[in-house]
Amino acid sequence: MSRTEGLTVSSESPDVFESDLAESASDASLERTRARSLEIERQIATDPRPFRILTGDRPTGNLHLGHYFGTLQNRVRLQRAGVETLVVIADYQVITDRDGVGPIRERVLSLVADYLAVGLDPSATTIFTHSAVPALNELVLPFLALVTDSELRRNPTVKAEAEATGNRPMSGLLLTYPVHQAADILFCRANLVPVGKDQLPHLEQARVVARRFDERFGRAVAGHPVFPRPEALLSEATSVLGTDGTKMSKSRGNAIELSMDADTTARLLKKAVTDSNRTITWDPTGRPEVSNLLLIAAMSTGRDPREIADEIGDGGGGGLKRYVIEAVNELLAPIRKRREDLVSDEGYLRTILSRGNARANAIADETLSEVHSAMGMTY
Repeated sequence: MSRTEGLTVSSESPDVFESDLAESASDASLERTRARSLEIERQIATDPRPFRILTGDRPTGNLHLGHYFGTLQNRVRLQRAGVETLVVIADYQVITDRDGVGPIRERVLSLVADYLAVGLDPSATTIFTHSAVPALNELVLPFLALVTDSELRRNPTVKAEAEATGNRPMSGLLLTYPVHQAADILFCRANLVPVGKDQLPHLEQARVVARRFDERFGRAVAGHPVFPRPEALLSEATSVLGTDGTKMSKSRGNAIELSMDADTTARLLKKAVTDSNRTITWDPTGRPEVSNLLLIAAMSTGRDPREIADEIGDGGGGGLKRYVIEAVNELLAPIRKRREDLVSDEGYLRTILSRGNARANAIADETLSEVHSAMGMTY
């Protein structure tokens, strides 16, 4: 990679980041990303060794069926394909938009149990927490020098939060949330990040930070850039709605959590919103609630939702719910059994986390050492 002169970021600088985001959001760019993702999938099938993935979750509540279909299944698939994977439990990010951490210890251990129960293998996947990796968090300092406050305020997450609160003052941690995300990705030199299309601007933030660091400081390191430019592994996963017909969420009480037992799952699904038409049909636009239950059933069984609808026929909402309850409970039964065994041994969960933290620290220390070298901060 060729080196360029250092780029000074100031309020008078050309708005590089804004153009980057506009490009990342364009239809043409999205199609290129899709094509590149397919190419990466083919490369993974041939040789997964060149790739390292970073992904993770905030410990703000229990994981649910939406997480399972949306991200967890894909993480297990990539792990089994041989891709090196790191999963961050982003405990520091809990307080970006909250006044306290809540029962964070229990939630962190619950996440570890969920990960292991769905099939993540700690011998192949590194599970760690933000707060246990000081070198990762130190990277935020030089990264903050590479972005402006106006760029941060245009980040989709930050902008949405500001609009949702009527543009009330936000914490410095929330404002710099995109830089923390960049540090998560770049500390381990991840070159692949599984994302949906709505998350592409967040990945572009990390790419911008990586480029700017190398433009400003990276020339001090001979032969290679300090940070790779992470690419998107675009996910087309369909989001499932909660039992009330709105987005499935940990905070809305409408989610089927992985930790729930079969009876609780049945009670929640029996309350799911449907409609008065007894004939069950697949119509996502005209019958979103009915189609959402069909989608959950289809994703649980591997069947086509239209086939399920035809099978239920005029069984009405009751027949549909019975089918979904059976499908979901059958899917989750082995996961719940493994999870029950895991949560009964807290010492084992803590051991897995300790090992993951140790590995993440080793990676982060090496990266930070190279960052210090690039910046001339070796005394």
